[in-house]
Amino acid sequence: MIHIKSLLLFFVLPHIILFIQMKKYFLISVCLLFYTSAFCQLPTVSSGKIVRIDSLASKYITARNIDIWLPSNYSANKKYAVLYMHDGQMLFDSNTTWNKQEWMVDETVASLINQKVIKECIVVGVWNGGKTRHIDYFPQKPFESLVTTQQAEIYSANRTNGNSVFNGGKVQSDLYLKFLVEELKPLIDSKFSTLKDRQHTFIAGSSMGGLISMYAICEYPDVFGGAACLSTHWPGIFSVENNPIPKAFYEYLRKHLPNPKYHKIYFDYGTATLDAMYPSLQKKVDEIMISKGFSKKNWITKEFIGANHSEKAWQKRLYIPITFLMNK
Repeated sequence: MIHIKSLLLFFVLPHIILFIQMKKYFLISVCLLFYTSAFCQLPTVSSGKIVRIDSLASKYITARNIDIWLPSNYSANKKYAVLYMHDGQMLFDSNTTWNKQEWMVDETVASLINQKVIKECIVVGVWNGGKTRHIDYFPQKPFESLVTTQQAEIYSANRTNGNSVFNGGKVQSDLYLKFLVEELKPLIDSKFSTLKDRQHTFIAGSSMGGLISMYAICEYPDVFGGAACLSTHWPGIFSVENNPIPKAFYEYLRKHLPNPKYHKIYFDYGTATLDAMYPSLQKKVDEIMISKGFSKKNWITKEFIGANHSEKAWQKRLYIPITFLMNK
């Protein structure tokens, strides 16, 4: 005769275990959903509104979110200039960023529009690809001008915390720019009321985002009329000693800077933390700018003594490049 306890163990216990496992997985799923929603929630802005394109797919690069800021008086009956900005998740709301800092783009741009200092515009915040950020933003043609051994040494570089700079990837900024120009810009121009010409299309970013903004206006001078490059990361990696990258950038700029008659370029740098590497490198870039015919009419380089390498530093001076590029 089968004992009642044996029956319970044989028939009931497996169902109890299954229920507990399902409950555990359900709770994990809810937690993951909550975390993802919290991290990817729409930024809260003080002026205007954000329209998000979730996880925009591309045939060139990894999918990513696009946050479009529209001014409060946005109307399909008007036409707007467009400012494309890299690191889009860092632009609008410190409550949604990893370091609790932001650029305060909505406050700055709205104020300049309301004061009639700049053209009416929308801002397209292009999220970075996380682990692909460095390979997306590193100017490709200057990198490929290095000899094979130099490229290998650069690829082996680490950050100050010991992590790989390139995360095992290969520089692909030409593909990133194709995404911007061939996929994203036509999409933005089709969905929003924009001025599509070079004179009203701008690009901006900081650090590696400054490098890719410089590269974009050189590679696509018929698309972008102005570039703002804040705290431009001329070393490319995190050391200057025996580093061939800045020289490669100088040579590239000598050959590929756009026509100063039709383009504006803004550079700046601080003097603290990571920015402390930039002053001497930027000075050489400035010499090239002068040699290529740029003047204070179409080019600015500014030094901010004591400013560090952070969103808080960039938010304080963002109004300067925005005004310079898009003044009425």
